[in-house]
Amino acid sequence: MSITQPIPRQGALPVPPPAVRSRLRLRHRFLIFSFFLLVAMPVYTVGWYLYTRAADQYASTLGFSVRTEESGSAIELLGGVTQLSGSSSSDTDILYAYLTSQRLVRLMDDTVDLRAIWGDADRWRDPVFTFNPDGRIEDLVEHWNRKVTVHYDNSTGMIDLRILAFDAVDAQRIAQALYRACSDMINTLSAVAREDAIKYARDELQAAVLRLKEARKALTSYRNRNQIVDPSIDTASRMGLLTTLQRQLAESLIELDLLRDSTRESDPRVVQATKRVTVIETRISAERQKLGLGTNGNAKEAFADLVGEYEGLIVDREFAETAYTAALATFNSAQAEAQKQSRYLAAHITPTLAESAEYPERLKILLLFALFACIVWSIAVLIYYSLRDRR
Repeated sequence: MSITQPIPRQGALPVPPPAVRSRLRLRHRFLIFSFFLLVAMPVYTVGWYLYTRAADQYASTLGFSVRTEESGSAIELLGGVTQLSGSSSSDTDILYAYLTSQRLVRLMDDTVDLRAIWGDADRWRDPVFTFNPDGRIEDLVEHWNRKVTVHYDNSTGMIDLRILAFDAVDAQRIAQALYRACSDMINTLSAVAREDAIKYARDELQAAVLRLKEARKALTSYRNRNQIVDPSIDTASRMGLLTTLQRQLAESLIELDLLRDSTRESDPRVVQATKRVTVIETRISAERQKLGLGTNGNAKEAFADLVGEYEGLIVDREFAETAYTAALATFNSAQAEAQKQSRYLAAHITPTLAESAEYPERLKILLLFALFACIVWSIAVLIYYSLRDRR
């Protein structure tokens, strides 16, 4: 008995025939092969290397920050008003750049011998995570950036570091040497800042000292040259002498006038009085010329000129002393102000000593590599089908 197909009614939709069973074509085999080639084999190779060849690494953590403490004056301390310590962002930025510099890497290599710590006698067993001791300093800096991870929190100014080594003690040694190097760097920055703060005041003080020495030297030279300690004293004595002579001249003139009224001109007393007046006038004229008050210009050097030169030297010395006093006060104030501000490195995490090897993170690396390989393979497949559909 044969089974007959039902005859479709007029106006009904035709039923499509059943789909033909798909076959494994060449492109399918190519996709499977490409997955094996681009994903399975590389993942297996990386996993084999990580679990059989990669050396265990120990981590030592270190955390610190740059602090600036400003101490107040004695009055502020008695009043209980003190300046709390705070972080210095500029110094922290400089220190952060210093942590990845070639200078620090060279210093650390000279201190703890990084080439020996990160190198391996059987280096060809693990060429990825070990360092070639014969490498250049540029290679060592690149390997430093792989082994030393620096995390800088700009908001708090804290720097956290993770140092890797094939031995826990070596990792801690590197961390300790790194902390000492950073402390030395901050001390150097503090010394430079303190020197810059007092440099101008020191230069002014040195100039004031030199000016005062020159003024005193000029005054001493003047006294030795003129054999006069203080011309003002000599001036007072000479003025006293001139006053005395003028008084004697007045008395002699009065006496002469009285004699002329009562005697003849040929009287010996008149002649003697006239000579006395002449001698006193000559002496007064000579004394006035010495003081620079006369009209005779043949005098070699008037005493008034000596007094004027002396007073000028005294003014120069007093000005130099005033400038020196002000410069010294400014220097002491700048020095005290510079010493109030001190920078130091505060460690909130001291170098730790690991008890177990946590690196390399084998599973994490393997999964990330597998994800990357799958992404690459997927992109290649999409490109292939895109080109195929376009044809």
